[in-house]
Amino acid sequence: MGTTRRMTVAQALIEFLANQWTVDGDHRERTVAGTFGIFGHGNVAGIGQALQQLEVEQPGLMPYHQARNEQAMVHQAVGYARTRRRRGTFASTASVGPGAANMLTGAALATANRLPALLLPSDTFATRVADPVLQQIELPHDPSVQVTDAFRPLSRFFDRVDRPEKLFSIALAAMRVLTDPAETGAVTIALPEDVQAEALDVPAEFLAPREWHVRRPVPERGPLERAVAAIRAAKAPIVVAGGGVLYSGAEESLRALVELTGIPVGTTQAGGGSLVWDQPGYLGAVGATGSTAANRLAAEADVVVGVGTRWSDFTTASRTAFQAEGVQFVNVNVASVDAYKHGTQLPLVADAREALDALRAELADWRAPAAWVERASAEKAGWDAVVDRAFEPSGLALPGQAEIIGAVQAASDPRDVVVQAAGSLPGDLHKLWRVRDALGYHVEYAFSCMGYEIAGGLGVRRAAPDRDVIVMVGDGSYLMLHTELVTAVAEGLKIVVVLIQNHGYASIGHLSETVGSERFGTRYRDAGGATLPVDLAANARSYGVETIEVAAGPEAVADLRRAVAAAKASETTTLIHVQSDPLLYAPDGEGWWDVPVAEVSTLPGTRQARDGYVARSASRRPLLG
Repeated sequence: MGTTRRMTVAQALIEFLANQWTVDGDHRERTVAGTFGIFGHGNVAGIGQALQQLEVEQPGLMPYHQARNEQAMVHQAVGYARTRRRRGTFASTASVGPGAANMLTGAALATANRLPALLLPSDTFATRVADPVLQQIELPHDPSVQVTDAFRPLSRFFDRVDRPEKLFSIALAAMRVLTDPAETGAVTIALPEDVQAEALDVPAEFLAPREWHVRRPVPERGPLERAVAAIRAAKAPIVVAGGGVLYSGAEESLRALVELTGIPVGTTQAGGGSLVWDQPGYLGAVGATGSTAANRLAAEADVVVGVGTRWSDFTTASRTAFQAEGVQFVNVNVASVDAYKHGTQLPLVADAREALDALRAELADWRAPAAWVERASAEKAGWDAVVDRAFEPSGLALPGQAEIIGAVQAASDPRDVVVQAAGSLPGDLHKLWRVRDALGYHVEYAFSCMGYEIAGGLGVRRAAPDRDVIVMVGDGSYLMLHTELVTAVAEGLKIVVVLIQNHGYASIGHLSETVGSERFGTRYRDAGGATLPVDLAANARSYGVETIEVAAGPEAVADLRRAVAAAKASETTTLIHVQSDPLLYAPDGEGWWDVPVAEVSTLPGTRQARDGYVARSASRRPLLG
């Protein structure tokens, strides 16, 4: 018999997690860097006690961080994981009932983004010695169903430790999924509150340091040869770079392929940073929120090489972006579910870096047609000029969002990280932000969750303390989830928050107009129609955050630029409040997004919008190829 230790389930789990390591080539880091937690009766005597005991016995082995909102804990973990290129994350513990339920949105976000987050929601008594307990759901048809069962469809892995003996197999299975680039997402281990405190004999080998080596599969010979043949035959090839490029650390491999072959590149939201903005051959964003440069070439492309992209509707412009007859897709992805999307016959199931290096070796003597390469350069120069004009201050009392982005860009440094998630800002940043560093663009746009920004920004700061983190957020998203500003103050985590006040939901307001709903329900107004007297800067100050209020007027853009510089120079979190005109839009990139319009209506605006919708829908393609 080997050595064992008598421990509670919670103590064993926390010490196990503290000894897990991710290894990626020569890089090694803790898989679970710490634990976020909000304690209640469901976890205070279990996970809470285990965290305290380990901190006393082995200080720093599993750091604990207090949060203010359970959803925000998971957002912090995701922000951290993305910045660490999926090699590290945080655990999040919550109590039973509402505490656990509050993590559901975070779980969905992690899974949608294919980013690792370890969730430890508490469950009611497995033994049912006290039944029902506080915050328990009672379903007469199935008493076994609890709040934590709602995590099942949102998690890449779910299991419940309803017996102490199950801990070992569940913990190991959870870690396998958490560290697998093809399977990762929300990993949920439900922990009944009584089982957390139960004791068992824990083998020493369960608690010993354990390494999880990241899989980097190379492309198989046959699929690689077919992909290379398609590219060599192409007259108008284009690469679409997604988040997989960054998670694989493949940005240099992509740059080398572009410089060798001349194939132009467009990026998805998650792929922002795959190339720096002025890299020759880089066209900017592609799809519904793309640039004219990328979208015009995408429309004519005969071979599209997707690298590490999920091919969401924003990337394909709702299947209207790629219009060439017989267009073929070479889909490079570590996950087969993405590699086979859109009916491609040229899937390449492989790690992005390994695949790009293999393609470069096979295409060493080939280059895209000169006219196509020159066309890409000309289109990009034209789009750059459009962005330059959009960034110019208008001198109006309320600047447009493009001017605000330009001011923040001008005051930022190359290694700063801009963070965003929802509203009109993701689309405008995708088109306009000039990324100068691989990790400088952090827009959560798989789940596009309002309220992600501040919490996600804290996760980025934890992962990259040597970088300034600039969170750009609209007033609608700010009101959804701003309480983690208290966490920033409590822990001395510095972020810069640029709060854009437009007194409503600017993005949906604009969309509402395009679908004929006339901005219904999108403005913040009182019963009499007056603008609400809400002081969001005062709200931030009440949390102990430094604030800078940019006054409306012709100098607002210049004042904003100075405010960002001052905030960057500060050692503490600063919120900058600036008002904008939501009716001043960023330049159009010729992309489209399919949002169905009512087929029949008594409203003239809706009928007109329907006519436009039918016309745009006609260009939708099945993209089978």
